[in-house]
Amino acid sequence: MKVTVIGAGSWGTAIANSLAGNGHDVYVWSYTKEEADELNTYRENIRFLKGHKLRDNITITTDMALACKDSKLIACTVPSFATRQTARSLAKFLSSDQIVVNLSKGLEDGSCKRLSEVYQEELPDNKIAVLSGPTHAEEIIADLPSTLVVATADSSVALFVQDVFMNKNLRVYTSEDVIGVELGGALKNIIALCAGISDGLGYKDNTKAALMTRGLMEITRMGVKLGANFNTFLGLSGVGDLIVTCTSMNSRNRRAGILIGQGKTLKQAQDEIKMVIEGANTVKAARKLAVENEISMPIVEEAYQILVNDKDPREAVMDLMTRDKTKELNV
Repeated sequence: MKVTVIGAGSWGTAIANSLAGNGHDVYVWSYTKEEADELNTYRENIRFLKGHKLRDNITITTDMALACKDSKLIACTVPSFATRQTARSLAKFLSSDQIVVNLSKGLEDGSCKRLSEVYQEELPDNKIAVLSGPTHAEEIIADLPSTLVVATADSSVALFVQDVFMNKNLRVYTSEDVIGVELGGALKNIIALCAGISDGLGYKDNTKAALMTRGLMEITRMGVKLGANFNTFLGLSGVGDLIVTCTSMNSRNRRAGILIGQGKTLKQAQDEIKMVIEGANTVKAARKLAVENEISMPIVEEAYQILVNDKDPREAVMDLMTRDKTKELNV
């Protein structure tokens, strides 16, 4: 079938290549002519995934109408800040029978809405699903064994999406917990930034283990408060995604955190990484949600102070370590 990928960055081109390997006729929409021309000329994402050729049944275009026409599924990989505008653009070209799948991880700044909520607002007649999990583009495009979970309240849509994406190298599970799957994917980027800051400060395994574990507790605490299933955070989009993002150098959030821990500003880190740092984009919304809903999230709070108010990371660590005594398990 024809499948469309909206966004031609590292994640978009990687997932497009995987879909093409399933035999689908894949159209990838690029925001810029320069990016589209580069991908068509070299048939690889030379900026982020050099050395991996795109399959022949992938078409790159800047024409959104052409990309979406007669497509059964629209897979959206644009960053959180571009989600609403992209959804509004898609509304001009989609019919109600086309399924929209969000593969990006984040929260909308200002509204604090999950990205699937943004798509649903702008595309009220379309079925919306979320696809998330512990996956780096660098490994997906290399056809290394990986896993994802598709979340939607409509089981028939979940099974359809599962069939479209799943292959011998990409195992896809289904879930009805859209809130949990989406929050796990969004919030883990903040914790990964903190894990990178810890690395940049020269801290070792003990510190990272503490950050990941207590970070997962904060993610779970917010998720449950906002209506998610506790068990979701023990799965692929929870602890799984947290592990891969906090420990891998393929993680742009961790790499940015390392630079900040070494003394660079957020802007300097972003300029050096040259990729969207979703953890930095998400931290304002996450902190706002925590305050409004009276959710205790001390790591997210310190991340906010570092990233937004330029707090010294070592001071932030000290403030975390010297908080009032408390019990461990306190969701």
